[in-house]
Amino acid sequence: MKLMQATLNSIVLQRPEPGPYHRQHLCLDKGYDFDEVRQLAEQFGYTAHIKSRGDEVQELRIDTRKRARRWVVERTHSWLNRFRRILVRWEKKAENYVGLLHFVFGLIAFRSLGIDV
Repeated sequence: MKLMQATLNSIVLQRPEPGPYHRQHLCLDKGYDFDEVRQLAEQFGYTAHIKSRGDEVQELRIDTRKRARRWVVERTHSWLNRFRRILVRWEKKAENYVGLLHFVFGLIAFRSLGIDV
């Protein structure tokens, strides 16, 4: 709760004054499904859009065309973990490790384009 309040206080972008026609929207995941969070969002002038626990599962049951999606970061970490040399860092010099990361990301990019390397 304190972390969310600190985050909302530290927003550096100028936003229009909240009013009946200029509502700001705040999209959050299931981890913020609490009444206190909704009240805090209202205090800051946001309309909270929070998926309740179990809503996503219900939506997937209703619409079978939707697939489970992974976040881009999780997917990328999974691809990186396939390279053992990245997973366990053997290089002592940071330059060598960064160079290897660049090489691996290049391989991943080529493979995602369908180019077999």
